[in-house]
Amino acid sequence: MPGLIRGVARTAAIAGTATAVSNRVSRRQAGRWAQQDATAAQAATYQAPPPAAAPTSTDDTIDRLQKLAALKEQGVLTEAEFAAQKAKILGA
Repeated sequence: MPGLIRGVARTAAIAGTATAVSNRVSRRQAGRWAQQDATAAQAATYQAPPPAAAPTSTDDTIDRLQKLAALKEQGVLTEAEFAAQKAKILGA
């Protein structure tokens, strides 16, 4: 009987140690995942500012408007699309 009790006590000690180690590893991994999630959330919420519009010369603006008018005359653009693109080119 003393051998049986010693075996049971040793098994209980080993199982308790294994459980404690497993719990510690799980907590450590959960902490790392939470940190990675927080970092990913910060990266996802960051938005770069829109690029500044490059200044265009008058000749470039006129050329773009002429090309746009040609597309409208060919029937490629509707009146609404033409107006929207024209406003975008003129910066209005």
